Amino acid sequence: MPTARFQIGDTVMGRWPGSNLYYEVKVLSYDNKTRLYTVIYKDGTELELKESDITSLTVFKQGVTRSRSRSRSRSPGRPRRSRSRSPARTPRRSSSRTTDVHKEKLKEALEVRLTPVSMTHENNSNSKHEKKEENNTANTASTITEEKTETESENQAGGRYNLRRRKDQGDGKTVELEQKTETETLLRTKPPTASAIKTTDLEFGGRVGVFFLMFLLPVAVLALLILCGQKDASLQSFPLELPALESLWDCQVFGIVLLWLLFQAVLSLLPVGKLVEGMPLKNGKTLKYRINGFYALLLTAVAVGVAMYQEVDLSYIHAHFLQFYTSALLIVTLLSIYLFIRSRWASEDELAPGGNSGYIIYDFFMGRELNPRIKNLDIKFFCEMRPGLMGWVLINFVMLQAEMKHQNLENPSPAMLLVNIFQLLWVVDGFWHEEKLLTMMDIVYDGFGFMLTFGDLAFVPFTFTCQAYYLVSHPNELSAFWIITLIIMNGVGYYIFRKANSQKFAFRKNPSDPAVSHLKTIPTATGESLIVSGLWGWVRHPNYLGDIIMGLAWSLPCGKHLTSVHLSDEVKLSYQSDLTQSCILFLIFPVGFNHLIPYFYLIYLITLLVHRNARDEHQCRKKYGSAWDEYCKAVPFRIFPGIY
Repeated sequence: MPTARFQIGDTVMGRWPGSNLYYEVKVLSYDNKTRLYTVIYKDGTELELKESDITSLTVFKQGVTRSRSRSRSRSPGRPRRSRSRSPARTPRRSSSRTTDVHKEKLKEALEVRLTPVSMTHENNSNSKHEKKEENNTANTASTITEEKTETESENQAGGRYNLRRRKDQGDGKTVELEQKTETETLLRTKPPTASAIKTTDLEFGGRVGVFFLMFLLPVAVLALLILCGQKDASLQSFPLELPALESLWDCQVFGIVLLWLLFQAVLSLLPVGKLVEGMPLKNGKTLKYRINGFYALLLTAVAVGVAMYQEVDLSYIHAHFLQFYTSALLIVTLLSIYLFIRSRWASEDELAPGGNSGYIIYDFFMGRELNPRIKNLDIKFFCEMRPGLMGWVLINFVMLQAEMKHQNLENPSPAMLLVNIFQLLWVVDGFWHEEKLLTMMDIVYDGFGFMLTFGDLAFVPFTFTCQAYYLVSHPNELSAFWIITLIIMNGVGYYIFRKANSQKFAFRKNPSDPAVSHLKTIPTATGESLIVSGLWGWVRHPNYLGDIIMGLAWSLPCGKHLTSVHLSDEVKLSYQSDLTQSCILFLIFPVGFNHLIPYFYLIYLITLLVHRNARDEHQCRKKYGSAWDEYCKAVPFRIFPGIY
């Protein structure tokens, strides 16, 4: 096994990648597998260097001394020639003074300072499940004057730095090890090149994993819908009674889905709402986006009202729910094929770093092109919220009407009303903060392929509505006490969710804002800060916690109330003797578990957020280094206080 030449804690000279410049660094660790040293510069920058790029201080100083002595000596065989001076010529400055001035200019030209370039991503949880936010805030913005020729991805490197010539004193001394001539420019930089980064870290089990997911996900959603619509929605009813294949297709339904997509596309292009710029792309350009989702939601509500006034039977959607799903699935497949084909003509700087592996199946699933556009319509930004979230609200409303029709009710049940109101609040909040979607990983990093297309157009509108769909065939009564309890629960979850996000956005925009200036932070080498007080000092992802509490409030109205649950006195006493178990009794049994299906959303959400937390932790540790470890000690719990 190779041994480390330098020990942890040694102060050495490390070469800055891509240049001949050496800086004084401190060795933090050594990886025997990769044979890379993790070093920290005086400005706090942490990088991994090869052993060949590191030299001891003694050897380095000796090399510099020999280089200087050779450059100052004169060849012994070279004669010294004296020159006569013309009487009219002005007295010449001393050569030593000229040399000093020249050296000062050269030193000024070569002096380098490392300036972090903040490339932060906001993960707002307002879009279907937000690619949730990391706990980082940018305090300052750096102007890039000269960049390294290598284009680094933020998700693959801890941060990006530029080599900038400074007239003021830098943070560390810069030494040029090999000089050819005094007039030669030592730092030759090129404009940033927008070259595609090859995807090497494959997710979801690689090619084999995504191949099975492309078939498993659509089938799983279909099974969920069939189970929700059955009288017996328990898992014990498997195997399911599958409908005839031809009954899953209806041309009229397919046309309605196409009209719905076209209607939402037209609304998204209306010249209302502000026009904003997205995050800078690899080529330095920024795309413009029309932010009018809230207005589109209002116009959609007006259109539904007009349809009801014209006595359009909206319960048609409930009666043909499976056909609507298969139609959406067909559109997802066709759109994914189109996106993959058109990506073959996309330039390298338009490709997504996560879907450029060279494997057809994998890239088809993940998406090759980052921001596919047709004229002014950004296909990914449009699909991310408009058809799916609008469809979510519309389907919930349709299920409310279907419940009244099937159960012969004059008014919708309290359970159905709660589900509709709670989820409508979440969607309205998402469209009100639509601009924050532009900083999410979906938009900034992920390509638009089958994964996002299926999630936006099929998974969200047809699985997030499973509570309302379930209540049509499985009505449930709630007492006034538990109605109030669920309202409080959803309110608490929403408060935590919105307060956490607003707190972060306010701090990122202006750390001196009186509303957030009191928050304690940990500075990082990237120029950003990690909040360690307030909600963000409670857990690392308070927005996740708020989202999960709301998800629980959405699912519980579908369960049985307390009088339908028969518990022995011994069981009740055992629960009441323990505080944690009493909380479980309070949360579950008052509205209880009738079937597991209505809790699909909650189970999915917790699984998603725990997985995303693990991914975020990995990326943050790479990005912030030792500052992230310090943050984890200050905030030990990830999502659930005292538990996880």
